Amino acid sequence: MTDFLVRHLIRDHENVQDPAVRERYGVLSGGVGIFLNLMLSLGKFFAGVLTGSIAVTADAFNNLSDAGSSVVTLVGFKLAGQKADDGHPFGHGRIEYLAGLLVSLLILMVGVELGKSSIEKILHPEEVAFSVVTVIILSCSILVKLWMCFFNRRLGKRIGSAAMQATATDSLSDVVATSAVLAGTLIGHFARVSIDGWIGVVVAVFILRAGWEAARDTLNPLLGTAPEPELVQAIQQLVLSHEEVVGMHDLVIHDYGPGRRMCSFHAEVQEGADIMAAHDAIDHIEREIQETFGIETTIHMDPIATGDSEVARLRDQVRELVRNIDPDMSIHDFRVTRGPLHSNLIFDVVVPHRCKLSDGEIKTRITDAVRQVVPGCYVVLQLDRSYVGMN
Repeated sequence: MTDFLVRHLIRDHENVQDPAVRERYGVLSGGVGIFLNLMLSLGKFFAGVLTGSIAVTADAFNNLSDAGSSVVTLVGFKLAGQKADDGHPFGHGRIEYLAGLLVSLLILMVGVELGKSSIEKILHPEEVAFSVVTVIILSCSILVKLWMCFFNRRLGKRIGSAAMQATATDSLSDVVATSAVLAGTLIGHFARVSIDGWIGVVVAVFILRAGWEAARDTLNPLLGTAPEPELVQAIQQLVLSHEEVVGMHDLVIHDYGPGRRMCSFHAEVQEGADIMAAHDAIDHIEREIQETFGIETTIHMDPIATGDSEVARLRDQVRELVRNIDPDMSIHDFRVTRGPLHSNLIFDVVVPHRCKLSDGEIKTRITDAVRQVVPGCYVVLQLDRSYVGMN
């Protein structure tokens, strides 16, 4: 069914990096969610009034909030699909993350209100009437919500959407919640035990958990997370597959919304290489990353000495000394300037954020260690912070 809807309702559906195509996916997800959630809400509200069940009525309002969440998702994708302008040169893609965050906040609000109503029902229990119609409505709701979970999850995976994944998570929590309501209804009728309020509390807990997980998944890209290790490794392999490049460092990837990423890094080339040939290779790598990963790239070219065996030996020694201080530290831009009385060892050190040493302690330790190996040298080092994990 999902593939059928995508093929017939989304033009150019395979071009998921195109903001316009992503917008169509969002409209499809939002439209389906609004319609189905409104139908489920009306059915459950009718059943709740018929039986007097707080759990069933609360589940109806849960579906009503889901319809509102679908509206937010639809509007969010429409806004995120706007073209870049003078005030927003990187586009409006992060609005999609904001939409997902708002959906998660709505889920949390529903969970809190449901929890309050359920506790009130526990403190002041009321008899709940049994109805076959209610059982049928709740059973149908479970099946519909299962389909909506798989539907949004597949769409979310296709376009890498945190907002759709949040909606899928919400649908799965609804399956658990409605199943609990159905179980409570059957137990209450056949066992003659009033557990309506307790079932409502269980439903509220599942809803709150789903809301928290959805909020976490949408907050991370807004705050700025490290890129996926698989992406970093793939970029590294692509760059180093070009013989003109002997190393790379300082890779930074900025996320301006799904399909709107930019990256920059330093590519190391031999100092004696033909500058025009090296520049042409760098340009080619930038285009290749854009075509392969859809990431606009800027590369800084660093010349390094590769033919001097003494410099290579010193570089290996210093690299090992730095790793002895912290195995995740690395060096780059290593060079040596020699004078009549002493030599300058100049290099940059990449420090992971988790390192607990201060900048002063790191510099002192490295300088002391290097001077024990190369007496009388001057150590000139610059500390960089690691933004991604690179081999």
